[in-house]
Amino acid sequence: MLARRDASCYKTAMDQTPINGGRRASIERNTTETRIRVALNLDGTGVYDVKTGVGFLDHMLEQLSRHSLMDLTVLADGDLHIDYHHTTEDTGIAIGMAVAKALGDRKGIQRYGHSYVPMDETLTRVALDFSNRPYLIWKVNFTRDKIGDFDTELFREWFQAFAMAAGVTLHVENLYGENNHHIVESCYKALARALRAGVEIDPRKRDAVPSTKGTLGGSL
Repeated sequence: MLARRDASCYKTAMDQTPINGGRRASIERNTTETRIRVALNLDGTGVYDVKTGVGFLDHMLEQLSRHSLMDLTVLADGDLHIDYHHTTEDTGIAIGMAVAKALGDRKGIQRYGHSYVPMDETLTRVALDFSNRPYLIWKVNFTRDKIGDFDTELFREWFQAFAMAAGVTLHVENLYGENNHHIVESCYKALARALRAGVEIDPRKRDAVPSTKGTLGGSL
C-alpha cells in the first residue's frame, strides 16, 4: 500500500517551482503502484525540487534539471517496499509526458541535440531527435548489479520510459569508463545537454515545424 502524501505537500512544492513564463507543463500520473506529480519549465534556469523516495534517482534527476536548465519538480510516492522498479520507470514516463506537453506542436525547435560528457575516466555520448517517433538505443554496460541499493538495470528502464513518453529518438552510448556511478551520471548529464540543445528555439524558424512534411511523427 502506498504511503500517500497530503495534497498540500504537492501544492506547496509545485508552487515553489519557478515556472512563470516559458514553455511549461504539469503532469499528474496515478496508478496502483505509484503516484507522481511533475512540473517543468523548458525555459528555466535549472532549479529543481525532486523527492522520489529513492536517493540515487533524486541525484540523477537533479543533474538532469541543472544541466538542461529545465526547472523541474518531481514528487513521487511509490511501492518502494517491493523495489525501485515502478518508481524509476514511472518517473521516466511522467517527465517524458511533461516534456512532450511543454513542447506542444514542436514548432521552432532545433529538434536535434547531441552531447559528449566526460566525468573523470568516463566518456558518454547522447544524440536525440524530437521526432515524435520514440526509440531508444542503449549501449551502456555496468560492472556491478547495484550502485548502493539501486539496481543498475533500472537505468535503462528510466531512459526507455522517458524516450517513449517524450516522443524522442534517443541514442545513449557510454564510450568508456570504469566507475559505475560516473558512467550513469554522465548518461544523465549528456541527456540534459542534448535535451537543452534539442528544445532550443531557432528564431529563424520560430513558426515552422522542423520537418519537410510539416508535422513530426511517422516517416521523415
